[in-house]
Amino acid sequence: MAFADNLRQLPSVAHIAALHLIDETGNVAATIPNAPGKTGSLTLYAALATKHGAINEAAAREGLELFAEHTEDARQHPGSHPNIDRLFEVITSGKGYTVRVDPQA
Repeated sequence: MAFADNLRQLPSVAHIAALHLIDETGNVAATIPNAPGKTGSLTLYAALATKHGAINEAAAREGLELFAEHTEDARQHPGSHPNIDRLFEVITSGKGYTVRVDPQA
């Protein structure tokens, strides 16, 4: 399935303002806002965190499948898809992220 089709299968993130990825030292490594151009990544990361309890290696592998056609583009063009690059990094390093969600006000 294509990325857009996969997104339709995932829960809404209308109630989320942003999702923060927290590294092993407790620092915010990245923030994915609920904003145009980021909502797809937010939706995917939120679903993965709910299912896996964190963004760990299993979540990263599933995420790469769900990003579908964008995953191959990210392989071909490192840096052009930072939220996909991060999943490759989790798999390579074995270091994942805990997740903190900011609700919509």
